[in-house]
Amino acid sequence: MGSDKPDNRITTESGIPVKVVYTPDDLKNWDYKQKLGTPGEYPYTRGITPTMYRDNFWQMNQYAGFATAEETNQWFKYVIGQGAKALTLALDIPTQCGYDSDHPLAEGEVGKQGVTLNSLADLEAILDGIPLANMRFSCLANSIGPIYLGMLLTLLEKQGIPPQEVPMSMQNDVLKEFGFRGTYIFPPKPSVKVTCDVMEYCMRNKFRQARVLCICSYHMSEAGATPVQEIAFILADATAYIEELLRRGMNIDDFAPNMDIFIGTGMDLFEEACKLRALRRMWARMMKEKFHAKSPRSLTMTIRNYTRGSYFTAQQPLNNIIRGTIETLAGVLGGMQLNTTSSYDEALALPSPDSVTIALRTQQILAYESGVTNTVDPLGGSYFVEALTSELEERANKLYEEVHKMGGAIAAVEAGFYEKEVAKAGYERAKRRESGEKVIIGVNKFASQEPRKIEIRRIDPAAEQRQIERVRKLRKERDNDQVRAALKQVKEAAEEGVNLVPPMMIAAKAYATLGEMCDTLRRVYGEHRATRI
Repeated sequence: MGSDKPDNRITTESGIPVKVVYTPDDLKNWDYKQKLGTPGEYPYTRGITPTMYRDNFWQMNQYAGFATAEETNQWFKYVIGQGAKALTLALDIPTQCGYDSDHPLAEGEVGKQGVTLNSLADLEAILDGIPLANMRFSCLANSIGPIYLGMLLTLLEKQGIPPQEVPMSMQNDVLKEFGFRGTYIFPPKPSVKVTCDVMEYCMRNKFRQARVLCICSYHMSEAGATPVQEIAFILADATAYIEELLRRGMNIDDFAPNMDIFIGTGMDLFEEACKLRALRRMWARMMKEKFHAKSPRSLTMTIRNYTRGSYFTAQQPLNNIIRGTIETLAGVLGGMQLNTTSSYDEALALPSPDSVTIALRTQQILAYESGVTNTVDPLGGSYFVEALTSELEERANKLYEEVHKMGGAIAAVEAGFYEKEVAKAGYERAKRRESGEKVIIGVNKFASQEPRKIEIRRIDPAAEQRQIERVRKLRKERDNDQVRAALKQVKEAAEEGVNLVPPMMIAAKAYATLGEMCDTLRRVYGEHRATRI
């Protein structure tokens, strides 16, 4: 990245050496129009609109969900009252893995890392009184995408709200579950099919505000992926979904504008900002050159950002407010469209009201008080930033091509390639922390033995039993003949390879449980079993 030799002891998180100073020599053969251009114009390095935050700030989101549906509903109303303009629903691990609360594998996990969603009845309680038509509402559905969508569409129908008018969103990317989060259910190939059913159904039914294919690298980064790996793997995963949708006869410009990227920003401020800039440029080029998209909306990538809680420490937790500010600032400087700031107590427990409020205020202070939104892409033209953005792009392209040569994302997942590469990167990162080479304030430097003074949110242990009784009561009181008939339609649709959303709506209306629907699909698709790496 220039004529002077960099000091190899100082690198970015991706291992890119950082020089003492950058000059025009670091941008030799660098073309302004090709690499940078004007905000709102190809290749969109500087942002997807001409004025970016001058006209509208990013959407300030809060991620929540715990214990019972009623408690989550109260929590959503609280954060809306604090000024949140978007909500993301966290589901507990049994729900994400397709198990009802009374399944033996769910024991001890019900309502712990999110709220339980056993049936349409739970979703009705979660969203009671929430203005769905006026707020972008998202859910981490992933492996259960068609089931969640079937429930949501049924709820909207019961409320008389046309789904075409609802700005619904969904994290519906199952490929990243393999090796990183583990909330997969079916093997990779049928999982991709299930994911694409959701996008196909929404686009063919003209849900133009729906953004139901949110491709995610956040959990890769939390598992230890470098920014280079994040960019390459997220684009490879996107390619797999796009190719499946094209095989179904869809036009690239009919669905690409409704795809999102969900990424995480860490503590390397400049590399994280450059990561978003490089990703946006690579997306535009991939859509134009590989998939021959014609619409400018297909070339612009909406980026949803979440600050990386893995950088937050249980020691001296109030320090995490500063970490959240830096990570949020990286997203702003990189030009994201929606942001969630982690709460300072994330390393200890589910967030308290105070910590959630401070997380939201962090975004509001940056937006309204800091001046960082006054001009578009304030980092643009920096010798360091442009050199680093280009270096990230070059390295990510090489890794993307490596995945392509393996046969694409599905083949790479099946071979455990992603998992192995990220495990290596995560191990190296952990070694640097353990040795003290990477300083973590309050952990391996400036540590103290002062007792923790913040209040910890705790889940009522009785909530799990209440949820178990709730789902068992539902099974007794519903029309079980109607449920059996609905599940038969789900099984037939899976066997015939048709879109699963319509039969899932029928099953949701009958109050079939999520576990029953997933068990029906398991009998057709089988289950994925993790392999050792």
